[in-house]
Amino acid sequence: MRWTFYGHCMVFTEKEIEYLRQQSLGRLATVGPDNEPQVRPTGYVLNDDGTIDLAGPNLSGSRKWRNIQANPAVAFVVDDMTPDEPGAVKPGWGRGVEVRGHAELLTDHEPPYGDTGFFSREAIRIHPRRILSWHLEAGRLQFTRSVVQASA
Repeated sequence: MRWTFYGHCMVFTEKEIEYLRQQSLGRLATVGPDNEPQVRPTGYVLNDDGTIDLAGPNLSGSRKWRNIQANPAVAFVVDDMTPDEPGAVKPGWGRGVEVRGHAELLTDHEPPYGDTGFFSREAIRIHPRRILSWHLEAGRLQFTRSVVQASA
């Protein structure tokens, strides 16, 4: 297994990075005011420091933004089906990455794809604390670990 280091912190394996950079859609889970979970699909960008940014139109007006203001605990899942082809890891099975952590609300953030008019200047930044991945590497059904962020 190969690790990629960002500054002083070890966040994702090379296989996880490769997988996350190939995908474009994930699901963000937050906790609502009634303590019920809420899950929404959203696009994302994997940052070089191991954080994940979520963006969208009028993000600060969304339920997920308000949920995070009240409770920054989040989970984010990116998954799909493994290719059903020779050489694939577990052909026809699910594969993916789940990130559990806390979210930071950014209010003056450069939109991920430039100023297209679609994205607002707000973003949700996920700081991973626990990562679970499955069926990304041959011989490894699941890989789970806690992430310790280095202090600046």
